[in-house]
Amino acid sequence: QVQLVESGGGSARAGGSLRLSCTASASLFELNSIGWYRQVPGKERTLVAQVRISGRENYSDFVKGRFTISRENAKRTVHLQMTSLKAEDSGVYYCNAEKIGAQGLRDYWGQGTPVTVSS
Repeated sequence: QVQLVESGGGSARAGGSLRLSCTASASLFELNSIGWYRQVPGKERTLVAQVRISGRENYSDFVKGRFTISRENAKRTVHLQMTSLKAEDSGVYYCNAEKIGAQGLRDYWGQGTPVTVSS
């Protein structure tokens, strides 16, 4: 079992910045990947940014060049620095971790943190 606790988020104006943080109950080296998804009402969660255990980073095309994901391994924390925010970045951001266990790959989710960007 992996618990994920998110912090940060809130409100910002378009063009501004916000930072999200997610702290895991397990070492980041035990996780196949950790990252962020966004969900808006009526839509499925979609990947925003993810970092794999190899260190490889994946970003959705919409946030490339604006968002940066980073790890603080000693604190078991991953950050999402969001810059040049757009109104379309609004939504609930969920931290996600994948861990390989005895029964295969399993997903874990945080409780979600809302982000509102006003134009």
